[in-house]
Amino acid sequence: MKVPVSWLREYVDTPAPTEEIAERLSISTLEVERIARRGVPDLDGNLGLYRVGLVVEAGKHPNADRLQLCRVDVGEGEPRQIVCGAWNFGSGATVAVALPGAVLPGGQRLERAKLRGEVSDGMILSEQELELGTDHTGILVLSDPHEPGTPLGEVLPLGEDVLEVETTPNRPDLLSVYGIAREVAALTRGELKPMPGSDPERSGDEPVEIVVEDYEGCPLYIGRLFREVTIAPSPPWVRARLVAAGMRPISNVVDATNYAMLALGSPLHAFDADRLAGGRIGVRRARPGEEIRTLDGVVRTLDAADLLITDGERPVAIAGIMGGEDSEVTDTTTNVLLEAANFEPVGILRSSERLRLRSEASNRWEKGIDPQLARPAAVLATELMVANAGARWVGEAEAAGPLPEPPVVRMRPERADVVNGLEVEPQEQRDILVRLGFGVADDWTVTVPSWRARDVTREIDLVEEIARFRLEDVPFTLPLRRAVFGRLSKGQRLRRVVEDVLVGCGYSEAYTWSLQASDRDPRALVVPEPISAELRVLRTSLLDGLLASARHNIDLGVESVALFEIARVYLPSGGQLPEERWHVGGIASGGFFSAKGAVEALYDALKLEPTFERAEEPFLHPGKAARVDSGWIGELHPALGSEGFGAFELDLERLIADVPERIEYEDVITYPALRQDLAVVVDEDVPAGELVDAARAAVPELREAHVFDVYRGDPVPEGRKSVALALSFQASDRTLSDEEAAGMRERIVAALSERFGAEPRG
Repeated sequence: MKVPVSWLREYVDTPAPTEEIAERLSISTLEVERIARRGVPDLDGNLGLYRVGLVVEAGKHPNADRLQLCRVDVGEGEPRQIVCGAWNFGSGATVAVALPGAVLPGGQRLERAKLRGEVSDGMILSEQELELGTDHTGILVLSDPHEPGTPLGEVLPLGEDVLEVETTPNRPDLLSVYGIAREVAALTRGELKPMPGSDPERSGDEPVEIVVEDYEGCPLYIGRLFREVTIAPSPPWVRARLVAAGMRPISNVVDATNYAMLALGSPLHAFDADRLAGGRIGVRRARPGEEIRTLDGVVRTLDAADLLITDGERPVAIAGIMGGEDSEVTDTTTNVLLEAANFEPVGILRSSERLRLRSEASNRWEKGIDPQLARPAAVLATELMVANAGARWVGEAEAAGPLPEPPVVRMRPERADVVNGLEVEPQEQRDILVRLGFGVADDWTVTVPSWRARDVTREIDLVEEIARFRLEDVPFTLPLRRAVFGRLSKGQRLRRVVEDVLVGCGYSEAYTWSLQASDRDPRALVVPEPISAELRVLRTSLLDGLLASARHNIDLGVESVALFEIARVYLPSGGQLPEERWHVGGIASGGFFSAKGAVEALYDALKLEPTFERAEEPFLHPGKAARVDSGWIGELHPALGSEGFGAFELDLERLIADVPERIEYEDVITYPALRQDLAVVVDEDVPAGELVDAARAAVPELREAHVFDVYRGDPVPEGRKSVALALSFQASDRTLSDEEAAGMRERIVAALSERFGAEPRG
């Protein structure tokens, strides 16, 4: 959200400079991303080079058909000659002029120049060149007469500091300039001005018919009727503020509704009254299959849950989201019906998501707008339409259901001190709450203002209000009056061990979404109200998220990927809530053995013995998949486009269930290892992993053993295979001799022969 500072200061009188306002807001209320400067740079003497000019003469350039040669009086006695490329003005026009030496928006310095042989001693400006609007097709012609040479800054808002802020979803009251002004007044002890807008005198009493069939979805609807409306561009100051706030000016009527929304936070909508076929306004739910062409030109099929605004015969708007094309205000509109209403937020959010249609209005409604803002917004828009569009306000009607009562919360000042860890005098606590608009009775019964009714409902919410005004004083340590001791649980300690081991294996930790578009498990739970179609199913595995992250890294040019994640998965439980389990998953370039090595390292660090068994999974490569007691390991199936990734996923709770409370690690052996290779011929159905296990059991000094080759074919008999093992012998108290290693090798051969009928090869 963009907040023009001049607009903000119109609503709050505070001596605090802009930088201090931004800092105080950032600490206590919202995130101020930056202070941006729009329009003419505020440099020394620069604003004085922008002046009001009176065009004395205007005619065709002698050497260019598309240029005008003008003489412009800028208050210096002798008019200046200026070449201009626009033709929407002539002699007698009052225009905006920049003199040579002026720095334009964007940083360019204007110089005296020759254009097609004629001197141009300045520039006649368009509204886009001043960043007052988006129109660059013609010169900005000032409608009111001004003395030539008048500083342009006295006529137009030349430059503007803009706060670019990010609000939190629980504070819809901050989605308006006045809402932020209210915060600034409380933070800086400034004076908050009354809400802007005052009703002009009504010039008629024509009936306006409103029928609300669903007060739950629309608890309040105000309709105002205007006659003799003249559609035209808004005054420059209105367009400038809208542009600075990030909105595009459209026309004086539409701009009035947008201006009121930005100022007060309650969205409005204007209908062409002559295009309302039934002559009245209705609020109801859509009929199944009903359609409307919205302002973006798209025909949308509606659902029975969608709330509609109708003209008695057909839909003219999707309530709180977007109006219909058939009732929009156009250049020929002369009669306008203004809508100021309040809509229930959850229904707006559901319709917006289902229709995939978001707007400035829906962004506000779905967070919950104060219903008390509808009338002030209607008043401000009415004032602007009468002033800027020549409109006559001739009628009004209101339909209202039961509006919520403001919450009343009992507070204990001493409780705030205990929770916040600092002492704040009760009178100061009362002062903070009163400055924020809360009503505080003598017995500390607190009445919450309507604009905070959604996020302040409990005593702890009031305590937070006190804390955020004293954040700089909140201690970074716990109060000494209370000693707090704690320790990590066994599961927490072992999760950290798992993290350390995988990082030591060269893996980087990843964080992926708990929600995804679909899941391999057909029983996976679908979220009833998903954020989007891509985030609708609770994951039952970490694999999809890790695979997406690995592919993204490969696409960015990373040659070798190794990622792991420790997170919860959500398994169907048979009830409404899933069973949440901690899993660890990994994915790495290098295929099956890269994943197997990481799993072996985990088991070794936890002093567990893994048992690998052949497995078949539809997402794993046939013949390159295995299961262990806590999960699976394998190379991903080529159909996944996995580029040979190895992956694993283990149930952490099952993995650590057998880990002793205290893990004893052996000292690092400093004596050198003696390495040998051994190839044995065994039956085809003998798992290679069992050969490794048997070798380890036969010789305690065998520190490392792994399979590095499996061979089938001549001279190995049919039905048999040759398995080559890399062996590493190491003793903790001495350097082994070749003779000792040879004996150990023979014991391994004997054990393999006895158990598997293995025969040494070669």
